[in-house]
Amino acid sequence: MKNKKLLLLWTAIGAVVGAVVATLAARLKSYAGLDIPFLAMDQAALAHHRYALTAIPWVLFSAYWEFAAKNAAAAKSAESKVSRGLHVFLANFALVLEVAPIRGLGRFLPASTLTLVAGLTLETMGLFLTIWARRVLGRNWSGEISIKVDHQLIRSGPYAKLRHPIYTGLLVMYAGAAAAMGSWLAVIGLALAVFAYWRKIRLEEANLRVAFGAEYEAYRRESWALVPGLY
Repeated sequence: MKNKKLLLLWTAIGAVVGAVVATLAARLKSYAGLDIPFLAMDQAALAHHRYALTAIPWVLFSAYWEFAAKNAAAAKSAESKVSRGLHVFLANFALVLEVAPIRGLGRFLPASTLTLVAGLTLETMGLFLTIWARRVLGRNWSGEISIKVDHQLIRSGPYAKLRHPIYTGLLVMYAGAAAAMGSWLAVIGLALAVFAYWRKIRLEEANLRVAFGAEYEAYRRESWALVPGLY
């Protein structure tokens, strides 16, 4: 229960930071007469409801994850609360940067139906990959970096070629949200998400090497971390 409360706290912090950024311009303009272009509302995103539409796959992801977490096995060991909390904050703040409807640094893609559909398609593809991988992982899954009781090294389904297909799916979802929003601020959010999961992969693989030794080293030589043929 304490761990769950901590994760909710970090998630709330990320959401609050985004909400403050999104409303600060209006407050300053209203009370102090200041007009800061960086914090102005992105009218293109508001007109197309992009910030709301791009959040739908993430809401579905969160709902499924909450439901599926009930069948996870107990952990024998796990990363520190600070480490887990840092990842949750980075991942949520990255998403806030992507979907917050503020002007920021401008746009790298025009606001069009084509870019919106392309982004939502990527998000949907990433969502299906995360769900498939989560189902294959079964009781071995954990949101935190941990070793479960009777932990098994899964090498079936997407894990036959990818060691972290859930993270691949999530990063595809981040990329889709960035494409749908079309803002440079969303690109910064995507870069932050890439850093967050790069950090998590390093920590997780070090943990799995200790748990599975030569078996995991062999698996690493025969698979890719995120993208076949690339990384």
